[in-house]
Amino acid sequence: MLEFKTTELSDKKWVDDCLKHANSMNCEYTFGNMYIWTDAYNTQIAHYKDFLICRWGEAPDVMYSVPLGEGNFSEAVQEIIDDAKGLGITPRIYGVTEGYKLLLQEAFFGKFEFSNDPGDNDYIYLVEKMTTLSGKKLHGKRNHITNFKKNNPDWTFEKITDCNKEECVAMHLRWIEEKGEADEDYVDELNAVIKAFSAYNELEWLGGLIRINGEVVAYCIGEAQQNGRCFVTHFEKASAEIQGAFTIINQEFTKNCLQAYTYVNREEDLGLEGLRRAKQSYYPEILLEKYVAVYND
Repeated sequence: MLEFKTTELSDKKWVDDCLKHANSMNCEYTFGNMYIWTDAYNTQIAHYKDFLICRWGEAPDVMYSVPLGEGNFSEAVQEIIDDAKGLGITPRIYGVTEGYKLLLQEAFFGKFEFSNDPGDNDYIYLVEKMTTLSGKKLHGKRNHITNFKKNNPDWTFEKITDCNKEECVAMHLRWIEEKGEADEDYVDELNAVIKAFSAYNELEWLGGLIRINGEVVAYCIGEAQQNGRCFVTHFEKASAEIQGAFTIINQEFTKNCLQAYTYVNREEDLGLEGLRRAKQSYYPEILLEKYVAVYND
């Protein structure tokens, strides 16, 4: 029987131990992501033997993660099925990448149906390419940075610490004001950002910011996956009024903070056309497809 609980900072060690065995670069497979979105998505976690299992939402709109860890995968999936049936709902597993899809098909032949929403796919890039922006395809990005530096000769980059993280929250608030919309998603995101910065050191996150005339105009933060190869950028914000601000925070953060990693996962486009164009414009090395598996037995 699965016993779900709210994600707390004290869970980080055992969760990270399970995530070391995750066979995917899915952006959801980080402790910080589970922790900061607890309130927005009613994220809960269960420790089943040597597996981590996540559950999001409230009945009847509930989804589970695949079992993340090591041990009897089929047995752990059966626990998910039993938990969902106990809630009176159809078992649904979210974020199923190709490797886990094959495991589900082998263990439960014909009992799961799979669907993919392109808005859920992760954009994963080579750190080396994001650092140099070399090649004809990224010529426009290099021009954006050249123009930014020309127009803002006093710009600076610095890593995020306890000394400047509050300035990033203030910049995020200005970004919302620029949008001029009272959007519930913006509120949820802001609350997640504040929660992340409140536990920044405990979560072992990395971040960077750009200043112009001493004022923060862009920032980004994220965390490493336990596989040691991939970093996940969870949040990136920049003033839309400053040409090249997004481009330079992306490059400077990668150059100064991510050289220990091979890949950087910049998460989904959520089906938003503008965000999709922006992510595609960097030509991802991997477009990680994520499926929803629905149990149909």
